[in-house]
Amino acid sequence: MNETHVVCSECGGVNRIPSFRPALKAKCGKCGAKLFSAHPRDVGADIFEHQIARSTIPVLVDVWAPWCGPCRTMAPAYEAAACELEPDVQLIKLNADAEQATAARLGIRGIPTMVLFHGGREVARTAGAMSAPQIVRWVRDRPPLAA
Repeated sequence: MNETHVVCSECGGVNRIPSFRPALKAKCGKCGAKLFSAHPRDVGADIFEHQIARSTIPVLVDVWAPWCGPCRTMAPAYEAAACELEPDVQLIKLNADAEQATAARLGIRGIPTMVLFHGGREVARTAGAMSAPQIVRWVRDRPPLAA
């Protein structure tokens, strides 16, 4: 049986979703939160690390800060992109102010920055605000999602 491992952005629990089950309806077995809500959650360093290490689907991270105008401008586009990319990609947010050590370890030099991870490794990154169609196109043009 093929299954996907998805980390809950709320509690960090690892969930197995069998291929025959609709992933968009999946809920966390630990806390009951929807795994895909089209509303990317802001996560702490611990859940971020767990997402990267344990998810078998690509994870797109929006590194942002509350004081950043372009970050606030891009937030609705990031949510709209989640509507199109989920459940093939897990979208999360990382507040660079609240998680300075993680942002520094990632080498974030400007925000907003999006980083795509798969299999525990960084696949691609881009900086600057984008529209929803640009985000979707950028993600889908990157391995492992490129056709």
